[in-house]
Amino acid sequence: MEAIPPEVGLKLCGEIRGETGRALFSFARWQCWGCLKAAKREAAKMCARSRPDGRRCNLVNARYAAQEKRT
Repeated sequence: MEAIPPEVGLKLCGEIRGETGRALFSFARWQCWGCLKAAKREAAKMCARSRPDGRRCNLVNARYAAQEKRT
């Protein structure tokens, strides 16, 4: 798998958080909440940025793969 550029990963992460914030009972919402809580809202410590290849967050990985298929 290719690496996800950091700026793309953070953009996708923000999109996902925006979408999941409206769904009260969603696994993705609680996953994002846990990530933000553990990272203390520091972008460099969030799951999407915690590995050099940017591939730790399954939600960002899936969104990135879907975008790559469309292009």
